[in-house]
Amino acid sequence: MNFYNLKTNVLNIGEALKDANEKLAQIAADPKASVEDISAQQKQVDGLQARYNTLKAQYDKAEADQKKQLVKHEQSNIMDPKEKREHAFAELIRKTMAKENVGQDVYEALGDNDLTGGNKFLPKTVSTDIISAPEETNPLREISTVTQITNLEIPRLQFTIDDDSFINDTETAKEIAAKGDTVTFGRNKFKAMVGMSETVMLGSDANLSAYVEQGLRNAVTTKERSVAFNPAPQRDAEKHMSFYDASVGIKTVNGADLYEAITNAVADLHESYRENATIVMTYKDYLSIIKTLANGSSTLYGAQPSAVLGKPVVFTDAATTPVIGDFSYSQYNYDLGALYEQDKDVKTGIEYFVVTAWMDHQIKLSSAFRLAKASK
Repeated sequence: MNFYNLKTNVLNIGEALKDANEKLAQIAADPKASVEDISAQQKQVDGLQARYNTLKAQYDKAEADQKKQLVKHEQSNIMDPKEKREHAFAELIRKTMAKENVGQDVYEALGDNDLTGGNKFLPKTVSTDIISAPEETNPLREISTVTQITNLEIPRLQFTIDDDSFINDTETAKEIAAKGDTVTFGRNKFKAMVGMSETVMLGSDANLSAYVEQGLRNAVTTKERSVAFNPAPQRDAEKHMSFYDASVGIKTVNGADLYEAITNAVADLHESYRENATIVMTYKDYLSIIKTLANGSSTLYGAQPSAVLGKPVVFTDAATTPVIGDFSYSQYNYDLGALYEQDKDVKTGIEYFVVTAWMDHQIKLSSAFRLAKASK
């Protein structure tokens, strides 16, 4: 029964109850009326009163809920987009931690129209007053492709033309012949967990949202980085994600020293990949190269890395062996429908906001990359 039907029924029963009470008064005042007549009318009044009380209680509850929604709507209109999003994300966290259902309006406010929720489980960082761990970074996010498509399949080559001679890189041609011309992304489950105290939970929407968002980003970017640069993946499901696993088949190029190995690797790439190549390496290795090249001079220390090595350089401590190539052929894909859960460490009392998600990293063409190693 909707709100307006409830209101109509309450009014109708109220009128009937009023009439019944007036009639009871008339019967009670009539000397000719019997005790049975009074009792029968009283019974009718009691029945109407019970029905009225039940309907009125339901109506009052529905009216309160409607007013609450109205206030919520008015507040939502007053909030700027950032506040609206923070409020929605904070409500998602608090309801998840309390093991309560999350309304679809919360997901929609987060830009998520998926009925199961989870399309936007990778939120952007917002400012925070809470002191937490330094934000982790995955340098590949700036140069690789990141998508969020269910059952994603894409061509191994980004484009082609109706000319078989176009694929004149024999390594690429052999790889496509061996692996097929389509890349299929899998669903590899992982959990991102953010621990929080009751103080954080009861804090402002802005602080709670920022704290959890940063924690989620740290967990997700750490996972992305670790699978891409894992020197020895133990899980079969993660071997194809690593630039370093032998099963991926990325060619290693050597040089007398690391500088020569990197420049040789760049030169060894087919021109289609070399044009857009990026060098991903540790800052420690770069300083070692500068120290060798500078030979006591301080000039090179102020030069841009791209000027020294001839290609854009991205630093990460995870790249223990420099990876050189066109990183548009490196792609992360997140499957939709992330799950939100609550967990607790009984030993410490810390509660965790848990996001279960599905991700895959595909190196679409191994021939688009090279590994650089010094012979020494």
